[in-house]
Amino acid sequence: MQRQWLLPDWDPGLTVVQLPLEHLLDRGITALLLDVDRTLLPGHDVRLPDAVMGWATSAQRHLRLHLFSNNPSRHRIGAVADQLGVSYTSGAAKPRRAALRKVLRDLQVQPDELAIVGDRLFTDVLAGNRLGLYTVLVRPLKADGTPCPHDRVQRFERKVARLLGAERQ
Repeated sequence: MQRQWLLPDWDPGLTVVQLPLEHLLDRGITALLLDVDRTLLPGHDVRLPDAVMGWATSAQRHLRLHLFSNNPSRHRIGAVADQLGVSYTSGAAKPRRAALRKVLRDLQVQPDELAIVGDRLFTDVLAGNRLGLYTVLVRPLKADGTPCPHDRVQRFERKVARLLGAERQ
């Protein structure tokens, strides 16, 4: 069966802070690549919301975390990573694969042990699917960890993906 590049492996309709870790652990996932903008941070903030800090702290008990962002600001993404004490990649150029391959080498994990979690089909999901990672599409979040009601970008990407044939068989 051919993989549909724009179809996430898991689309729970939740924000990252609502994701049950058991689902990932049951699949043998040992490390997470986390998008930053709109996945961990609701806006242009640098300080992680308490809900995100709580979820990430819990996740770190079981999984290695790495921030993986297209945002070119090393200062901003580094400041976010410092709050969690994790490694990071800024300017990742998703959906290109070069930065993902480097992270796989650095983390010393196989593609089937690594999940990428993000809010965008055409960057996060496409990049992960191109390398055989477990792809998780989450809803953009508000500061309290609940879904952002104005996720126009994700709704647009879903429509385009369906037009391009991305649907469950």
